[in-house]
Amino acid sequence: MKKEGTPSSYSNNSQDSPQKTSVLTDLKELFKAGVLIANVLPVLSGFWLALYFTDSSMAAYWDVLLLTIIGSTLIMAGALIINNWYDVDIDTIMARTRKRPTVTGHIPLKTVLRMGIFLSIVGLFILGTVSIEAAVYGFIGWFTYVVLYTMWSKRRYTLNTVIGSVSGAVTPLIGWGAVTSTLHIVPIILFFILFVWQMPHTFAIAMKKYEEYKAAGVAMLPVVYGFSVTKRQMLVYIACLLPLPLYLISLGIPFVVLATILNIGFIGLSILGFFVKDDWKWAHHMFLYSVNYLTIIFLLMIAVTLPVFQ
Repeated sequence: MKKEGTPSSYSNNSQDSPQKTSVLTDLKELFKAGVLIANVLPVLSGFWLALYFTDSSMAAYWDVLLLTIIGSTLIMAGALIINNWYDVDIDTIMARTRKRPTVTGHIPLKTVLRMGIFLSIVGLFILGTVSIEAAVYGFIGWFTYVVLYTMWSKRRYTLNTVIGSVSGAVTPLIGWGAVTSTLHIVPIILFFILFVWQMPHTFAIAMKKYEEYKAAGVAMLPVVYGFSVTKRQMLVYIACLLPLPLYLISLGIPFVVLATILNIGFIGLSILGFFVKDDWKWAHHMFLYSVNYLTIIFLLMIAVTLPVFQ
C-alpha cells in the first residue's frame, strides 16, 4: 500500500483516475442524481409560468431564478441524502441500492447525516432569501419526504406513495412562489398534475422491483395487495389526469389538445396492462411513458408561453 506523499501518489494519473471515478460515483448515488435533476424542470416551469402570468421579464429575474434553483436543489439533495442515511438497512437488501456509499461504507453514516442536515439548512436559507413562500414550500417538501414518508410511512403503509407524492408535487410551487403568490389556478393544477402522476409512476417502479421491495419488507402496493389491485389503481389515477389540462386553457388550446393526447395514450397503455402476460415488461413501458410524459408536459408549458408563440 502506498503512503500519502510519495511521488507516485501524485504522478501516476492512471492510478488516480479510478479513485476519482469512485468518488464521483459515490456522490451520484448519494445525491440520487437522476431524481435530483428531474425535480429541477418543475421548479423552472413554475418560475417561468409565474413570470408569464405576471408579465415579468426573465432578464429582471435571472438572479432570483439562480437562487431558486440552487436553494431548491440543495434542500432536495439534503432530503435525499437523509433518506439514504435512514434507509441503509433496506438498501443493503435491495440490489438496485447496494452500490450506495451508505451501504458500501465509502462514506461514514455520521458524515452522510451531517451532509444531509447541512444541505437542507443551506437550501432552506437560500430559498428564504428569495421569498418566504418559496421557503415554506421547500420545507413542506423536505418534511413530507424525510419525516412523513421516509421515517414514518414507507415501511408501514401502502399509502406511503400518496404521502411521498406531496414532496415532489410542491416543486412547481417553489418556482412560482419565488416570483409571486401561488393563489392562482395554474400552480395549483401543476401541483395536482405532479401529485397524481407520481402514483402510476411509482407503482410501475414498484412492480419492476417487486422482489426487491418484498425482500426488504417495504409496504409498496404491489407487494401488499398484488399486481391486479395495483393496475386498477394506476388506471384510476391516470384517469384523474385527464381533466386537469382543461384548467390550463390559459396556456392555449394547442397545449390542452397535446396534453389530452398524452393522457389518452397513458390511459390506453394502462388498460393494456390488464391483458398482457409479461407484467415486468408492461411495467417497464409504463415507467418509460411516465418519465417522458412528465418531461413533455412541463417543457410544453414553457414552449407555448415563449414570446415566439404569442
